[in-house]
Amino acid sequence: MKRCDLFNRTALLTGTAKLDEFATRNIIIFGVGGVGSWTAETLVRTGYTNITLVDADCVAVSNINRQLPATSLTVGEVKVDAMRRHLLEINPDANITAIHGYYTAETADNYDLKSYDYIVDAIDSLTDKALLILKATEATAATASSARPVKFYSSMGAALKLDPSRISVAEFWKVKGCPLAAALRRKFKKSGQFPNKKFQCVFSDELVQNHPDAAMLTDTSGALSYHKASTNGSLMHITAIFGITLASLIIRDTLKF
Repeated sequence: MKRCDLFNRTALLTGTAKLDEFATRNIIIFGVGGVGSWTAETLVRTGYTNITLVDADCVAVSNINRQLPATSLTVGEVKVDAMRRHLLEINPDANITAIHGYYTAETADNYDLKSYDYIVDAIDSLTDKALLILKATEATAATASSARPVKFYSSMGAALKLDPSRISVAEFWKVKGCPLAAALRRKFKKSGQFPNKKFQCVFSDELVQNHPDAAMLTDTSGALSYHKASTNGSLMHITAIFGITLASLIIRDTLKF
């Protein structure tokens, strides 16, 4: 299957030179759940080929309502492995690296963030997310004057939302109405450690409460993420738009002429 045939509709919008450039960009996505999985899907279908996926979870039954790799056939599989297989079914020539593990203080040094063109944060854990923001913005600051500086994009909270029209993009310190962004800002202020550079976030200022019956529902699938304090309701039409919007930031940045 020829690349020019596979991505003909992309090239009609971008031109062949930019389509070829997509294949030269290296992207790492931390978290391939309800948000990150759709980021990866969008990028591969657009023509990006070099993508690293990082996630420590296995597919759980509770993932099926919103996460791309989750089906009745993949429950129990390592999430990044299921995702890699799916992406290679779209483009067998893609270079998809699957890393089954957490991004934590203990593992952060395993990642040379400056070696990527784009870093995507779709992590749930507050502690690990804050660490990635600090490390990723160090990489963006260190490469700011280079010919191809590292770019970093982050997803704020996508749970407890229903209205896709309220999903937006803003610089981190200008995000309003998002409890996760507020918690991150409090954490940075308390620690005295702050991001080295400004970065764009996908967020929504909507906040819907879990249904009153939620306390009666018990998740026995083992889906709770490391360091995640609670489980909240979330739907695919929100999480997918978050993920696709993150991908759009990468696409539009690459298309700068």
